[in-house]
Amino acid sequence: MSASIQFLHPEKVPTTGFLAIPGRLDFQQLLHLEKQFSGRTITFLIEENDSFDPALRSHMERSERGAMFYIKDENPAAAGTQLAGYLKDGGILLFVPGRAKARPATPVQIPSTHLKTLVSLQLPTLPIAIDCPRESCMGIEKISSLPHAVITTGRLLSEKNINLPSFQESLLEAYEVAYSTRAIIHGSLATALLYGLKKNPNDKIVDGSNDSEILFSKILPVAIALSKFIIKETDKPRVAIVLPPGKAGLIANLAVLFAGKVPVNLNFTASHDAIRSSIRQADVDRFITADPFVRKVSSFPWPPNRDLIFIERTIPEIKKEIVKWGLISKFLPAPFLANMLGLNKRCDNDEAILLFTSGSSGEPKGVPLTHRNVMANVLQFGSRLNIGRDASILGCLPLFHSFGCTVTLWYPIIDGVNLVTYPSPLETKRLAELISLHQINVLLATPTFLRGYMKRIDPAQLKSLQLVVTGAEKLPQNLADAFEEKFGVRPMEGYGLTETSPATNVNLPTPESVANYHSMPAQLNGAVGQLLPGIAIRLTDPVTNAPVPLDQPGIINLKGPNIFTGYLRDVKRSNEVLTADGWFKTGDVGVFDADGFLHIQGRISRFSKIAGEMVPHETLEAAINKVLGLDTETERKIAIVGVPDEKKGEAIVLLSTIAGQALEQECIDLRYKLLDEGITSLWCPRQIIPVREIPLLASGKLDIKGCQELAK
Repeated sequence: MSASIQFLHPEKVPTTGFLAIPGRLDFQQLLHLEKQFSGRTITFLIEENDSFDPALRSHMERSERGAMFYIKDENPAAAGTQLAGYLKDGGILLFVPGRAKARPATPVQIPSTHLKTLVSLQLPTLPIAIDCPRESCMGIEKISSLPHAVITTGRLLSEKNINLPSFQESLLEAYEVAYSTRAIIHGSLATALLYGLKKNPNDKIVDGSNDSEILFSKILPVAIALSKFIIKETDKPRVAIVLPPGKAGLIANLAVLFAGKVPVNLNFTASHDAIRSSIRQADVDRFITADPFVRKVSSFPWPPNRDLIFIERTIPEIKKEIVKWGLISKFLPAPFLANMLGLNKRCDNDEAILLFTSGSSGEPKGVPLTHRNVMANVLQFGSRLNIGRDASILGCLPLFHSFGCTVTLWYPIIDGVNLVTYPSPLETKRLAELISLHQINVLLATPTFLRGYMKRIDPAQLKSLQLVVTGAEKLPQNLADAFEEKFGVRPMEGYGLTETSPATNVNLPTPESVANYHSMPAQLNGAVGQLLPGIAIRLTDPVTNAPVPLDQPGIINLKGPNIFTGYLRDVKRSNEVLTADGWFKTGDVGVFDADGFLHIQGRISRFSKIAGEMVPHETLEAAINKVLGLDTETERKIAIVGVPDEKKGEAIVLLSTIAGQALEQECIDLRYKLLDEGITSLWCPRQIIPVREIPLLASGKLDIKGCQELAK
């Protein structure tokens, strides 16, 4: 077993003495570390009340040297002085964590109380990241071929620089290195999809628009035959798709990938200018769609008919090819079929899909995601989700939405999860019927869409739901409370961006506690969750770009295999957000807590700089909702906008759907209520602007550009 443990970059292990803190450690990994540190004196450091695997405990008890520390030690610095003697002549003090119950691929399985005491010892400290691929692999991976563990070290933290934020930062950077070695990440998305369809032939997709269903085994030959048709139709490297979630949209995306081309799911809810911009940037000359959808979305700037591939017309025309590929795909093993189709020619850092940002603050930006990006995020989200083989997921988020694309298109196929689709996330009455009929376990939505369920849905219809994940906008806690009270399941807030493929953080149910095990938290109200495995984080000052400790607010910078490599043909904007070594500047302001939860304070574009102070719009909106007693469960009623101000740089105005006629008096009354809540005068809105409705994008996000136009 120990032979299947990999230790990366052993040359980076310091020759001087240090306190080693692994994020987790089992018996085999401990033996491997001892082998790696051979020739040096190793002293085990444990917390006396921790529980250990019997074999590991027996091994430590047979060791010549050992030490214990006490979590309630009132003077850890003094204890550190005593322990420093173990580091002489290159000695290593190795902390051995106790047993913990955590979700798969959790990098740190040591309680934050323990970590705080350990870093307070003020010893030179080496974080050690340990990734265990076998416990968080995809269904298409062969477990026996995976290493038992991949180990790597972070940067050595001196006794002067060691604290909990610096330890977290260093450990997560090391974990990103270990996680990025996973072979599946560097493969082909198309090949992974083929493997998923072959491995799970009896899984199915149900199209909720007409209650039809199709098995994965039947999808494969249709997608292959359609891919051959697409190859004949166009020489362009990309193909546009204008379809909602459903069988047609899924098959179209598969076919484009099987054709060795890049699918471009266009946002048919965007403005005509934005759509034309996306088409021009993508350089496409063929659009896969369907007759009924063309009639339904007649306002879309459709190209000439000769450029349209109507999927419901094309499939009957290639019926013989479908039958042929049905026989071939049934008898040929997946590796042979993938080679026959040439699916492995495009992989790793080749472009896999092209998405466009929603344009909430300007013209859409093209975001090419590589095979590595998409495969990594499918693995990251799927391993942490860990929903089981018999689960089913509702896919109603649009395919041009990055979350809808990765989590309700690629993930279910690759990991073998039943998928129930519906064209719109707004028709909650029909969605509730589908959830009840098919006993769906996982619902992905935005807070805006969740409000629709609160209005007229019978709680019994959502009884099967085990997990509800929200993103795209801040989840109001009163909405989460009300949803949980009505339906018995609490919405879990997540976070991500198109540029991160998209998921980076998510709250998930905390594993059930086990006697004598540490229970590692996996959810926290008000936070967007812990980082998904393989993602590192840094915070920087919004003005100077200098590093900021993780426990202080700063611009969130992320690194991982899911991070995109740059905007489509836009070097200038790419260089503004990406560093040479792969760090992505998200533009969001946040803070990272002791248990690894990320707290988003707002988009930097949703901050106003007033008299030198950064004012977060979302924090202010939450305070206004509270003092006015607004019901955010059903709809958004206010929005904060920053407008230019000659004296202070910017001023705050409030868009409101509930404003009366006495706006000046309302503004004064609001100011006093906010002051009573501890909000500084500088943050109080200068003006209230009555509006009919707060502008929102199709994804449910606040339309920043639309709000700014109203404020003008």
